[in-house]
Amino acid sequence: MRFCCLLPAVLLLLAVASFSQIAPGKPGPGFNIDNIDKSIDPCVDFYQYACGNWLKTAEIPADQTSWGSFVQLDEESLATLRDILEKASVDDPGRNPIDRKIGDFYSSCMDEKAADTKGLAPLKPELDQIAAVKDKSALFAAIAQVQLVGPANPLFNFGAGPDLHNANQVIAYIDQGGLSLPDRDYYIKDDAHMVDLRKHLVEYVTAVFTAAGQSPQQAADAAQTVLRIETALAKASMDRTERRDPTKRDHKMTREQAAALASNFDFNRFFSASGAPSFSELNVGNPEFFKQVNAVVDSESLDSLKTYVSWQLMRGASPWLSQPFVDASFKMRQALTGQKEIQARWKRCVNLTDVELGEALGQRYVELTFGADGKQRMLKMVDALEKSLDNDIQNLPWMTEETKKQAKVKLDAIRNKIGYPDEWRDYSSVKIVRGDLVGNYQRATEFESKRQIVKIGGPVDRKEWGMTPPTVNAYYSGSHNEIVFPAGILQPPFFDKKMDDAVNFGGIGLVIGHELTHGFDDQGRKFDPDGNLRDWWTADDGKEFEKRVSCIADEYSNFVAVDDLKLNGRLTLGENTADNGGARIALMALEHMIADDKTGKEAEKIDGYTPEQRYFLGFGRVWCEKRRPEYERMQVTTNPHSPGQWRVNGVVQNMPEFQKAWGCKAGQPMVSANSCHVW
Repeated sequence: MRFCCLLPAVLLLLAVASFSQIAPGKPGPGFNIDNIDKSIDPCVDFYQYACGNWLKTAEIPADQTSWGSFVQLDEESLATLRDILEKASVDDPGRNPIDRKIGDFYSSCMDEKAADTKGLAPLKPELDQIAAVKDKSALFAAIAQVQLVGPANPLFNFGAGPDLHNANQVIAYIDQGGLSLPDRDYYIKDDAHMVDLRKHLVEYVTAVFTAAGQSPQQAADAAQTVLRIETALAKASMDRTERRDPTKRDHKMTREQAAALASNFDFNRFFSASGAPSFSELNVGNPEFFKQVNAVVDSESLDSLKTYVSWQLMRGASPWLSQPFVDASFKMRQALTGQKEIQARWKRCVNLTDVELGEALGQRYVELTFGADGKQRMLKMVDALEKSLDNDIQNLPWMTEETKKQAKVKLDAIRNKIGYPDEWRDYSSVKIVRGDLVGNYQRATEFESKRQIVKIGGPVDRKEWGMTPPTVNAYYSGSHNEIVFPAGILQPPFFDKKMDDAVNFGGIGLVIGHELTHGFDDQGRKFDPDGNLRDWWTADDGKEFEKRVSCIADEYSNFVAVDDLKLNGRLTLGENTADNGGARIALMALEHMIADDKTGKEAEKIDGYTPEQRYFLGFGRVWCEKRRPEYERMQVTTNPHSPGQWRVNGVVQNMPEFQKAWGCKAGQPMVSANSCHVW
């Protein structure tokens, strides 16, 4: 499922871990004016004003890559989930099926001694299958098995998703893939930082093959083989900024046409081994990738390809094998992110249980944390934000009536999912064996892989969720035209029933506005109300939109993330557009609430701040953050979201409403001379 979210869904090569982001650490998540640095002029640097005192004292924990409200809330959720899992893991025959499933999975993960004793043995069936391959055609059956038990995807990605032109139908997808480092740029850029990280990758591969029993020379040779093949895959891959345009990934063709792109890929054998149902058409995300990698499959020896596939299998499982594999995996993670210490095993195991059995664990989480009134309060706020966005669209001076009518149809069609699914996923067929960590991990991953694959040729399930209930995040899906808010994010500091409405609108209100605006950003606007990739804009309105988002892209491209490294305004364009639009319509919804309040209470000052000022302070507080420099560099390359500083200052400098609230004057830094305004 492709979707735009509040935060990145970061999948590193190293471990299943939470990469949620950003704002005040201790004291707790409640709104606290002590975080404000009143020595700073809010019109000069609002981020420093709203977060300054917090920034002076907050420290990034050794086991984190960043620190702020998202990470803090995620940590609190982890503690709640740990309590659930430790109780469920007690080997009591009277446990119900859900508690037995999640408890035994967690227990097997926590059994570090068993993992050390088994070493690489849990991967022996797959490694033996790869070793037994006699020709390149047969290798594709082995690749299919590795992709099923995951999370690695040797050579390319295969999956299922809505047809871009018939959003009610699921079709097969193949696309570029097969890399260990986070992005193609890590293989092809020659600056000192990227060159150094490639050396770390070679060390990582060498350490893993050494731990697997190879001699130092064999392991070193294997590492060079992996780097050579993955570099070729990277060179064939499309740049992630270009991939933001869904039309660039729209290549529906027959199986025969796909096979003609890469005659050395035995797709028929791969699809059969994957257990895919019969299908005649599929979408090829990057046809050029398959053309180029076809030559790689031809030129590389069978032994080299088997080495690469074996590496991908071991890489995916390394965090859950014996200590030498875990250490090698974390050392690579350190190089990429600057994280000082590996997370406690219980944190890693809680995260893994959430990834593999998330809707089973999510049931228990929701029972503890999300009351029935939570969904109603959220639906009320979503309704208020939708009315504000509707009002905003109808009053846009640059859009014609024809496109406005179509925009309203799309807005009215957006589905809202709050808290947790109406129907829980059934994991009863997943075999969980107490004490068999890697086996449980592989069987749960294979269950999900096959659950997705068997959808091919069938109808889209509109009730399904793309995030688990404990997730501290939210998303908009263009192909489903829906906004989704898991229970994990529906708590302080985003929503706090003890706080005034102004602060809450600056928190969860802005999150709602952000996700709604994604439906009309540079990607979302290309999907119609049903989720089909269709241009519903007039030509002139489309040009006017592009002119306005170019303003945002150029503006953010001048913001410095770390040292001399600037943001990629085109990579972050959708999120920046959503941040700007979300802030504007959330404030608009608050203003409507103040106007409708006959008591006058909503308009009163609190702590000396007007409701509008508290709205912006609530907004700023959410994005207070600290990041390690290494992590920040990785984020600039891979993350479509801007750092917290620019998610705040980049937005407010475009808002006359902010300048009015704080009395800012022309020429001050938070008053842009060339204010950008899309929504």
